[in-house]
Amino acid sequence: MREIDDDEGSRLLRIVRRGTGSVVTWRRAQMVLWSAQGMPVPKIAELAFTSEDRVRDVIHNFNADGFDSLYPKYKGGRPPTFTLPQRVEIKKIAKSTPAEHGLPFSRWSLTKLADFLVAEGVVDDISHEGLRELLLAENVSFQAMKTWKSSRDPDYAVKKARVEHLYAIADGEVIGQDDDPAVIFCMDEFGPLNLQPRPSRHWACAGGKGKEPDREPRPRMRATYTRTQGVRHLFAALDVGRNKMYGPLKKRKRRGEFLEFCRYLRSLYPPDVRIAIICDNFSPHLTTKKDTRVGDWAQANNVEIAYTPTNSSWLNRIEAQFTALREFALNGTDHASHREQGSMIRRYIAWRNRNTDDPRLRRRECQLNGPVSHSALSHIRW
Repeated sequence: MREIDDDEGSRLLRIVRRGTGSVVTWRRAQMVLWSAQGMPVPKIAELAFTSEDRVRDVIHNFNADGFDSLYPKYKGGRPPTFTLPQRVEIKKIAKSTPAEHGLPFSRWSLTKLADFLVAEGVVDDISHEGLRELLLAENVSFQAMKTWKSSRDPDYAVKKARVEHLYAIADGEVIGQDDDPAVIFCMDEFGPLNLQPRPSRHWACAGGKGKEPDREPRPRMRATYTRTQGVRHLFAALDVGRNKMYGPLKKRKRRGEFLEFCRYLRSLYPPDVRIAIICDNFSPHLTTKKDTRVGDWAQANNVEIAYTPTNSSWLNRIEAQFTALREFALNGTDHASHREQGSMIRRYIAWRNRNTDDPRLRRRECQLNGPVSHSALSHIRW
């Protein structure tokens, strides 16, 4: 896997988190993202339920063609109406702004774009629907403009290399040195968790004219206007080597609660075993001039705090666990109290740790924010 920059890593994370689009695309993007995180090919093949040769092909294609290699190129059907030079020119004009061509518009519509293409002699004639299908085939869609952040961390390369080295140690790819940790944790907060109805899909009788007259009404979720019971925060950590997840709930996520959770992680192994905790740059995780508790505790307890680069949370492997937690433990619920909601989350984590070898659970975790079908859920061992 070639070296990728922060923009490419963030784009890969957006692709695998998106719930729409081609399944082939997010599957290839997930393989590339795992490889960028330093995971070896045999491990990727095991998690993705495919062959090592297939994983190598995906990685090599990405190294050569970039993100174009992630999207499937289906063939068949009648020959294209427009030639390749025409399609290239149409795509180029569609991705430009009308102002670049001397027109007093801020963006193209299908009507304006079709009229401009005919007036400029790019094509003799093109319908609005034909133009839409051509742009869709060229991976050009009508999108909302968004802001973005790139990592300006001056120590970006050093932090990224350190995190990748820790993953290599946990995966058994390299042998750590004397001062390297033997246990790697990935840690992050999940929340805030409100007491609110969380929409989901479920099985219900179909409505319409043919419905049964004595059928019970469909179950509905209540509407909430005030939430007076506060919020909770889940402090979650993944033991990368053992594939075990830990997650207590706290009322707040300040530096004191963070250190309390770190002390719990430290108690899982003997004091002479050096551990590393990978986390982001959230202020309670940092050691500052005014508050040095985190650094002092880590130095006194044989712990390394490894920070991901700024705006590069895609490097943290705990992120992939939150989607499965949301799907299995939160979606479709309307808990009456934080105690009830916390019990559900804790029981899910215990179930997940007992079923780490379940291929369907691992496949769901691999999907991040991808869609899950009812048929897939019905086969999982609850």
